[in-house]
Amino acid sequence: MQSKGIVKFFLVLLILICASQFIYLFPIWGAEKKADQYAENQARLAPADQKEEVKKFALAHYLDSISSEKIVKVPVVGTSYTYQELKAKQLALGLDLKGGMSVLLQVDLSDFLKSLSNKSTDPDFKKAIETATAEQKVSQADYITLFADEFKKSGKSLASIFMRNEGLKGQINLNTSDAAVQAIIRQQANATVNETFNRLQKRIDKLGVVQPNISLDKSRDMIMVELPGIENPERARAFLKNAAKLEFWDVYRVSDPGVASGLQEADNRLKLITAGQPDTGKLDSAKMANRGPLFSLLTPTPTQYGTAAVIGTADKNKKQLISSYLTRPEIASLFPQDLEFRWSKDASKGVDGKTGSTYELFALKKAVGKEGPALEGDHVIAAQENLDPTSGQVEVSLKMDGVGAAAWRDLTTKASADNKREVAIVLDSDVVSAPSVRVPITDGNSSITGNYTVQDAQDLAGILTVGRLPAQTEIVQEQTVGPTLGAENIQRSLVSLAVALIAIIVFMSLYYSTGGIVAVIALLANLFFIIGALSSFGTVLTLPGIAGIVLTMGIAVDANVIIYERIREELHQGKALTMAIRDGFVRSAPAIIDGNVTNIISAVVLGYFGLGPVKGFAIVLLIGVLFTLFTSLLVTRLIIEWWTGTKGKDIKFSSSWSENAFKGINVDWMKMRRTAYVCSSAFILAGVIAFFVRGFDLGVDFKGGYSYNVQFDKSKSVNQEALKNALTAGFNNQSTIVKTVSTQNTFNVTTSYLVNESSTEAQDKVTQNLFNAVQKSGLATGDYETFKKTSSPGTHITSSSKVGPMVAADIIRSSLWANFLALALIFIYILIRFRRWQYSTGAVIALFHDVLFILSCFTLFHGLLPFSLEVDQVIVAAVLTISAYSMNDTVIVYDRIREYSRTYSNMSMRDVINAAINSTLSRTIITSFNVLLVVLILFIFGGSSIKGFAFALIVGIFIGTYSSIFIASPIMMDLSKNLNLSDNAKPTIAPPTVVDKKKVVKAKV
Repeated sequence: MQSKGIVKFFLVLLILICASQFIYLFPIWGAEKKADQYAENQARLAPADQKEEVKKFALAHYLDSISSEKIVKVPVVGTSYTYQELKAKQLALGLDLKGGMSVLLQVDLSDFLKSLSNKSTDPDFKKAIETATAEQKVSQADYITLFADEFKKSGKSLASIFMRNEGLKGQINLNTSDAAVQAIIRQQANATVNETFNRLQKRIDKLGVVQPNISLDKSRDMIMVELPGIENPERARAFLKNAAKLEFWDVYRVSDPGVASGLQEADNRLKLITAGQPDTGKLDSAKMANRGPLFSLLTPTPTQYGTAAVIGTADKNKKQLISSYLTRPEIASLFPQDLEFRWSKDASKGVDGKTGSTYELFALKKAVGKEGPALEGDHVIAAQENLDPTSGQVEVSLKMDGVGAAAWRDLTTKASADNKREVAIVLDSDVVSAPSVRVPITDGNSSITGNYTVQDAQDLAGILTVGRLPAQTEIVQEQTVGPTLGAENIQRSLVSLAVALIAIIVFMSLYYSTGGIVAVIALLANLFFIIGALSSFGTVLTLPGIAGIVLTMGIAVDANVIIYERIREELHQGKALTMAIRDGFVRSAPAIIDGNVTNIISAVVLGYFGLGPVKGFAIVLLIGVLFTLFTSLLVTRLIIEWWTGTKGKDIKFSSSWSENAFKGINVDWMKMRRTAYVCSSAFILAGVIAFFVRGFDLGVDFKGGYSYNVQFDKSKSVNQEALKNALTAGFNNQSTIVKTVSTQNTFNVTTSYLVNESSTEAQDKVTQNLFNAVQKSGLATGDYETFKKTSSPGTHITSSSKVGPMVAADIIRSSLWANFLALALIFIYILIRFRRWQYSTGAVIALFHDVLFILSCFTLFHGLLPFSLEVDQVIVAAVLTISAYSMNDTVIVYDRIREYSRTYSNMSMRDVINAAINSTLSRTIITSFNVLLVVLILFIFGGSSIKGFAFALIVGIFIGTYSSIFIASPIMMDLSKNLNLSDNAKPTIAPPTVVDKKKVVKAKV
């Protein structure tokens, strides 16, 4: 082997880099041990029912307090690292392994465009905004492009809308082209999205989560946030989604002119309208005796309470209808033009101090010349939670900059002089408090009070300190996993890895003797490098990622098998050991490289199009394949040559029982091709028919909706059909599916109920309705709060996810593009490597065959097998992985066909192909056996959440091996009947054994 010194250098370098990642674990473990001790001490002082909560809070607080402290120093280079820096260098566990919450946020650019246009009232502009918002859910294009394309249909120029913006005056004028304006808007939108992303990062830093993961997808204006360890989804959801738009408003009192009378007139006019009578604008005193539609919902504040800022009160479920009444043009015109109605953020408290369901209605007064609040929260420079020393109430104190302090002084001076009038403090369109101003506030300080817990106040203070988000965000996908399920997944994954590793070690050592031991050493080095590399890149390891590691073990063994089988062939031809080793590595290298390039293509495509766990799987697969090439082709050879050369010792590549395995195989494979064509076509046709009759069991990834895994108390006997009926009724007869997840009394519930609603209340309502149905069925063992906790005993939710229709459509498009692009790239690669379209066509048809075969299994057998066969993102990853594996098999055969066609020019193509398949059959069976063994272990020990993925791999391994022999090669032959594949070179040696028209041609050695 040339350049041994370079290989040794990189090997030592890799070992040092990867070892450092493991060495850094020790100071981290030390810091976390101290954190555990601190948390335990704090928990001992807490009441019995609060110990667990106090412990979690204390642990997060301690780790946050040491995050910037230097805890280790590297002696050689003198670099010190903080806990946070070291933690970032470690392999983080994904939500499915650690528990927590994952959220995909879509940055809403509609308000950004409205603001950029100075709130244009142009009807075509408004229509373009509405159309772009609707099309974004089904289109791959970005929002700005959708808006621009729609607005251009009006015939107006984009410049006419945006040239009035003061900030764009130097860039846009009447002569600016639409393309130039669109580019400027996109640039401004990118800045808004980036700033939203940056502020979300700062918010998350204040949430107290260890090793959060946040990434920006610029092409889709989406932000992915992963929060390991979060057990309060409602809190995290509000923390991420709320824009924190803080405003200070003047208010109308009920006694002010036009307020009480406007409400009365609105009630009477609505009564006339809803009664179907023509509205003459005149009041009929006879009809005023009874309450109308407005006052039947809203309880107005009596006018004798003249200083009251609360205009009226109503129950929570009546707010939306009341607001729709008050915003009707014919009703809004009854009130002062500068009046704007807003509801209180929280329900008011009763005389017993308990929060009820009644909300307060306020009438805000727009500032003169602003058409909005008198002061906005952009001038807040600091916020902190504390307790009011007088009332003991939790509040958030605010400090403003100079400009804000001056405006606040003017606002409070005016309010104080006007009979101590109230000032409304509004957060995200809701009134959080409306205190009466008794004296002017001149120092720029104020406070917000409400029904806050200490944690609520901490969250709000953190959000206000960071500042409001430049753009609203909408949760389009969400997933939560309980810590118990995460711990179970870790245990199952480690068992899968350990059993797979032991199985490979035993088989390789027994079959390949001392050569197998070298392969095991290379495999262990491969695993060491993979984990070290993933850690150094800060990769988040998920359950599919662990599956990727297990699969990589099979691929690594595959490479060694190819080498060893070739060495055995060279030895059978009578070559000396040293020459056989050299020729074995040299002649097997092209096949290994070709096969693994297809794996790399699939991994890159998956990484580009995939989201979340699928992207993690792709990264693991890509890194694994690269290290497999390094360890199998270079490290393995380095060890073998050191052992046989430097040490001068013998090495064997077979045991006594395996030495003659697969020798003398003489099968006419091409004779069976038409039977194979018929069988494959029949099965795929059955799958197509099944698709139209019963379809796929689509996962929530592809169809959108809410998905819950509910673990019922072991004492409860669950009737699946009765549960489904109760849930369907609870979800307003919307599509609801109930499936068994595992034998541990766990069921999956999927529903499309309220999936198009983007409000946080919608998700709470779906979860509440789920609990109500479970409770009515007699299966609940606790209250609603216990049911929601992912780590509760008894009946509870172990994991949940939400996928909006926009994300579902995006995932479907991405999956189709991923498969199409992977097949196209593989076709091009095979065409370049083998230089004939017949090879590429045969390979791609075989890949189509494999994909259709796997999908046929999923449509034929779902609901019939005792595990889920949902088609989701992870199954797409499995299909692409199997495509690469199948191509690996095909390339090995193709490579041998090419070699034999050059060497044996006097042989027919049929004989060449049969000889190539026969001579590579040992490699095909052994590698398929090894990978199948690994995947079977993953299927058995990997848990219910990954059984569908493992099943797809099992089917794929069988069908990939089958198609490389019975589909790819035969089709290539049938397409090449009039083509001479040889180079007209004279044969130097004969092939081992070939079959030719029932006459066996023996090998000449």
